[in-house]
Amino acid sequence: MITSAKQRFVRISSRKIKLVIDLIRGKSVEEAFNILRFTPKAAAEPVRKLVQSAYSNAVNQLGSFDLSTEAITIREIRVDQGPTFKRWIPRAMGRATPIMKRTSHIFVELDVPEPEERK
Repeated sequence: MITSAKQRFVRISSRKIKLVIDLIRGKSVEEAFNILRFTPKAAAEPVRKLVQSAYSNAVNQLGSFDLSTEAITIREIRVDQGPTFKRWIPRAMGRATPIMKRTSHIFVELDVPEPEERK
């Protein structure tokens, strides 16, 4: 069974998030939590929360089954570029330069083994 979660309009550039999601792609959920807990990047926290949300979705869909975090793997994780907020900052001699505040959309799918396969 496949469960998913998505987070939109994250206020971090997609280029920075890609560095973090490449670390956990294809890993088990437990291993991904450990990697994200000790990754010193700002993007690790929203990605960890999103993987936790996808895991909670799997628990809610299957009901009261005991799900092992070692058996669940990250099937697909990707980040897409969201809208860019355009701002201006004043500079010397009456000029202004643009500031681009980039956003991202993160999507994760987990592969959960069927109840027969877990025993």
